[in-house]
Amino acid sequence: MNYPEISIIVPVYSESNVISTLIHHLQELKYKGEYEIIIVDGHPENTTLQIIQSNASIRKISSQKGRALQMNRGAGIAEGEILLFVHADTYLPENGLNVIARKLCSRKIVGGAFRLGIDSSHPGLKIIEIVANNRTNLTRIPYGDQAIFIKKDYFHEFGGYKNIPLMEDVELMRRIKRRGDQIIIIGQKTRTSPRRWIQQGITYCTLRNWIIYMLYSFGVEPEKLIKFY
Repeated sequence: MNYPEISIIVPVYSESNVISTLIHHLQELKYKGEYEIIIVDGHPENTTLQIIQSNASIRKISSQKGRALQMNRGAGIAEGEILLFVHADTYLPENGLNVIARKLCSRKIVGGAFRLGIDSSHPGLKIIEIVANNRTNLTRIPYGDQAIFIKKDYFHEFGGYKNIPLMEDVELMRRIKRRGDQIIIIGQKTRTSPRRWIQQGITYCTLRNWIIYMLYSFGVEPEKLIKFY
């Protein structure tokens, strides 16, 4: 099998405290092909990029603020045949890149994501993890912290992420679903930091996210929902 090059795109904004750990993790991944790491900083002063040491395998670029804008910017310069979008606090399975490459060998599959894993033993967060994975299995619409991957040619032909302030991952997957194209949910889990649940409160964060998702599903525009996020 010919393993295609993968471009790992990481949108960041004030992530100086976690980016070095993430880069070390990404550089240690096992892959039979080639891959590049693209860090896209949306901060006007590029605060995250400033602490990243120069490395041939890492490409550092700046962008306007906005996760969708930043991911599209990274995709625009990506050299890989597969785009993998990773949040700054999300870690991949050690063999995840090889699994992605094998799954996307199929012409029928255009992209996908992993199952969600929250890096905590807290019972409440374990319940959230279970519910989130059941929802993904049912709807076939993964979130960004599940490390969404997609064939680059398809991504560009499809128009990439819509420039909206949130729910860009859901909007993209819904478009793919409406078109009738196939994605896959890999059985292995990402390992996502529980920091946002801990900082904001597990109950508050969970209820807020569910309400935003429901309102978005009922047609409320993301530009109106962002003030609640």
